[in-house]
Amino acid sequence: MSQKSKDEAAIKELLLSMAKAWNAGDGAGYAAPFLEDASYISFDGALAEGRQTIADIHQMLFDGPLKGSKMNDAHHAEPRIRFLTPDSAVVISIGGTSIDDVEATDPDRDSIITVTAVRQGDEWKLATFQNTRRQSRH
Repeated sequence: MSQKSKDEAAIKELLLSMAKAWNAGDGAGYAAPFLEDASYISFDGALAEGRQTIADIHQMLFDGPLKGSKMNDAHHAEPRIRFLTPDSAVVISIGGTSIDDVEATDPDRDSIITVTAVRQGDEWKLATFQNTRRQSRH
């Protein structure tokens, strides 16, 4: 396996780990892939600075308005990974969530996310996250 393929797999694993943590309602697990000083912009334009803040906000959401929600990106295309340098990449992915034990994702909750991944030592971490709700196409 080439180094690029290994790096792509590692970055995809970060996204998968976030989805698993979301589905478990685990704010700390959801934030674990982020750098300590990461920036996170939610779909409504709110900015969270730092892994601990990202964890705290998501735990509050998982314990409150998003309790029981599930992230499911199985019906979406593979993330697009574009390496800017050997140690940095921009990733664009599409995903969605469901609430109230609805198995399929709600298309109105589909988002396009853009993340910046950076290599630190032997592992990849997320430096930035931007979440934008998808607009319906007419």
